Amino acid sequence: MPPHPPPLGFAMNGLARHTSEHDDEALARYGDDPDALVVLLAGEIPVLRRLPGGEGPAATALHARSALNGVAAGEKIYLGSIDGRHVLAFQGEAGLVEEWGSRPDLLVLDLRSIATQGLVAEREAGMLAEAKSLLSWHANHRFCARCGGPTRATRSGFRRDCEACGAQHFPRTDPVVIMLITHGERVLLGRQARFPTGNYSCLAGFVEPGETIEDAVRRETFEEAGVCVGEVSYMLSQPWPFPSSLMIGCRGEALNDDINFDREELEDCRWFDRTDLDLMLRDAHPDGVRTPPSVAIAYHLIRIFLS
Repeated sequence: MPPHPPPLGFAMNGLARHTSEHDDEALARYGDDPDALVVLLAGEIPVLRRLPGGEGPAATALHARSALNGVAAGEKIYLGSIDGRHVLAFQGEAGLVEEWGSRPDLLVLDLRSIATQGLVAEREAGMLAEAKSLLSWHANHRFCARCGGPTRATRSGFRRDCEACGAQHFPRTDPVVIMLITHGERVLLGRQARFPTGNYSCLAGFVEPGETIEDAVRRETFEEAGVCVGEVSYMLSQPWPFPSSLMIGCRGEALNDDINFDREELEDCRWFDRTDLDLMLRDAHPDGVRTPPSVAIAYHLIRIFLS
């Protein structure tokens, strides 16, 4: 097992959220503050500012507000503050990816790659995840789910109000259980056809309405692998901004070890022992099987099991 645990992707957010300031005036108060900082996205793609070479992160998610006066932002959100400076999220047109990507002072890259490559400080990765999730929510909720009328952003970007029926809509987070299922000293892992070659991960699935986290773990494991689960306990969680989920990491104790996996859902599913898992974490397994990268919560669930 690698000696030092790498960071869990998006789990650290350096923002002071100032939730009490999510009123209709906060964005107006700080939107034109030249000392404010801006998290900038082109469509859904983050636009980073390159940092001078050397040790530490290669880029930062934060731009000076005064340097972006010429940027025609679509959606704007007041996120909070960091190190005493207010932080906004700006969304530029998706078509600007090519233009901004050609500038030597900018790095335009998808969020998953940014986190996997560790291009920004840990606390900025969580901030990027928040900005992307909120801006994606705005882009997909232009109209009211109740009456179909147009909606407008309020509370400085943390709500949308319907102009026709007065309904209020709030950003949503979708809970997903991801479970380390154990049977003695073995762990159940599966792979989908879309996974990179050799990758195996913990089983996962969305929590359904009216369902507890524990029952979601049991249901998803049985549906995907045919394995019954008894005791379930919480381990850790991770924001996952694709588009806006909360991964709830749990451990479940299997009551049987016979696997009958859903072949439409999974390409393969099997038990791995501690030796297998240690080699997989280090990408040194002779069969070429491996865990997801350290940005993913599954990596950390497996690592905790081995510790």
